[in-house]
Order: sequence, then C-alpha cells, then structure tokens
Amino acid sequence: MADYTHINLKEDVDDQAPNFGLSPNLETRMARVPLEMENAGLTYLRMAPGFRLPFAHKHKNQEEVYVLVSGSARIKLEDEVRDMKQWDAVRVHRDTVRGFEAGDEGAEFIAIGAPNTGPGDAEVIQDWWRD
Repeated sequence: MADYTHINLKEDVDDQAPNFGLSPNLETRMARVPLEMENAGLTYLRMAPGFRLPFAHKHKNQEEVYVLVSGSARIKLEDEVRDMKQWDAVRVHRDTVRGFEAGDEGAEFIAIGAPNTGPGDAEVIQDWWRD
C-alpha cells in the first residue's frame, strides 16, 4: 500500500497569521504537521501589496528554499537586498538572517525547509529591516 498524504494548502491548513496579529497583510499556512512530513517542512505564504514582514529570522538547523509563485518581492539576506520575480527560487542557509517585502502586486511563496526541526528552531529578530 502506498504511503502518502493529500491535502489542500488553502482548505486543510490553518492560517497562523491572525494568531500573531498579522492578518490581513499576511497569510501563513504551515503544512508540515497536516502533511505528516518526517524530514522536511512546507509553508504557503501570501503577502499583501507593499507589505514588509515586521521581523526577520534565521534557524539553528533548518535550511530553506523560498519559491515566489506569484507577484513580486524583495528578500533581504543579511545586508543584501535582492529583487524576486515569479518562479525565482532562493536557498537560504540556516545561519543567514532573512526578511521579505511584497511588491506592488503582493507576493505568494512556497517555502520548503529541511531537516524537519519543528517548533523552536527559528530565531526571530524584530524590527530588523530598516530603510
């Protein structure tokens, strides 16, 4: 028998952004647990036009890849800011501090992280990205 999990990211995964007061500018659906992932994580992110995350983060163990599936965005990696367009993929080392800002059309990302580290692996840095 095949071993798999089939879910819909928008229907079957709760949006966590309201829990942190970030809705409606941000939608965050963390699918690691609903997908029963053992070795990686997957998150859907939607950012409103022009919205900049009010925090950045890095990880103790998890490497991540961010794929911009629609819209445009800027990603700040340590001291470097990079423009992203649809279907750009950015791999980020666990120790690299990263933050995001949506473009004029907003932005939708799929983030993939490995290894599966669960809660407590991320270090959040408030008010990190300043112009």
